[in-house]
Amino acid sequence: MPHPLFDLFPDGTTVDPDGTLVVAGCRVDDLGREFGTPAIVVDEGALRARAREYHTALGSRRPNARVVFASKAFPATAVQRVMVEEGLGLDVAGGGEILSALRAGVDPALAVMHGNAKTTEELRIAVEAGVGLVVVDNEDDVDRLEQLVAPGSTQAVLVRVIPGVVSSTHPHVQTGQVGSKFGLTPDAARRLIARIEASPRLDLRGLHAHVGSQIMDPAELAAAVAPLAALGTFPVYDLGGGLGARYTLTDHPASVDDYVEALLAAADEHLPAEAEIIIEPGRSMVNGSAFTLYTVTTVKRDARNFVAVDGGMGDNLEAALFQQRYEAVLAGRMHDEDAEDVVVVGRHCESGDVLIDPLRLPAARVGDLLAVPATGAYTHTMANNYNGYRRPPVVFARDGEARAVIRRETWADLFARDA
Repeated sequence: MPHPLFDLFPDGTTVDPDGTLVVAGCRVDDLGREFGTPAIVVDEGALRARAREYHTALGSRRPNARVVFASKAFPATAVQRVMVEEGLGLDVAGGGEILSALRAGVDPALAVMHGNAKTTEELRIAVEAGVGLVVVDNEDDVDRLEQLVAPGSTQAVLVRVIPGVVSSTHPHVQTGQVGSKFGLTPDAARRLIARIEASPRLDLRGLHAHVGSQIMDPAELAAAVAPLAALGTFPVYDLGGGLGARYTLTDHPASVDDYVEALLAAADEHLPAEAEIIIEPGRSMVNGSAFTLYTVTTVKRDARNFVAVDGGMGDNLEAALFQQRYEAVLAGRMHDEDAEDVVVVGRHCESGDVLIDPLRLPAARVGDLLAVPATGAYTHTMANNYNGYRRPPVVFARDGEARAVIRRETWADLFARDA
């Protein structure tokens, strides 16, 4: 009988007769020996399949539309390269993401730059690289761009608009409501639109909106379209991302097809038929293709049963930042019966370093491998060196072969910038 958590791992995940989890044809114990733990393991085939799913869902319905991957969800050059190879553009939100996107081979014309507090240096990098669209968030962006763009040249821009949509997600990842730090209210946007239209160095292509992240109901995302239409007719409308990803068996996000259908239905109703539509999936693009592999270092059965692993908030901040729920399995003992309720905790010196509470597991032992599925989004992104933690590798696995696309940090790396 398949393990109940198989649905959270990439398609094709199996278990060997000895009870060891196998993902992308690779046994997790082999991965642990070769790359150590913790390690973020990506099923490359699953990642590519998801990119194709998005590309097909949008392109088959609206030829004048494109998908750009929100790089911030997993800003590894290898991940960006997969997206480029599968025909997607890249959304970048900082200087490092622009530079890694260029390393990944993106056509700069297919890149979209975001940020509510872009620096002059970052905008210079974007302009000099030929980034196709810069999303203007404020008047200061315009001031800087007008100084950076050479006389006789223009930079294409979008204006980010607050659509006034309060989404049903955690407040930390809501972005479409009045009072958000991102974008401009419609009245402020109108004033900035008029200024940009009068600028000889900026080419206003259209508008952008984003409602938030980890949103299950596509109707909330589609609700941003009408407020954009109220601001006028433009060649381009970027409708952002935000579709939720599945972390647990109780999560039921809309399918990619349903998401695209909802957005395009709203676009057909409110926007010009000839306008280009852009969407920016991030979390939902990458989350399900990866899992994090840990080793159990301590088991403490006292007032509560604690299973401590060799990672934690150094490689997964989402649990601490907004209490994201995860599941996990003992990856070398998939045939064992669950025996106890535990709290899976990390190694960091914080009471908030809790990965999963509660979780039902077989009786854990020191040395067990613990696999947490659905960790492709924002784990690598927000990995840190708290308590001298060395950030983990990113490993691509496919057809029984595995390779590190980002190596584990070394002790020397920790002090490379330390005088």
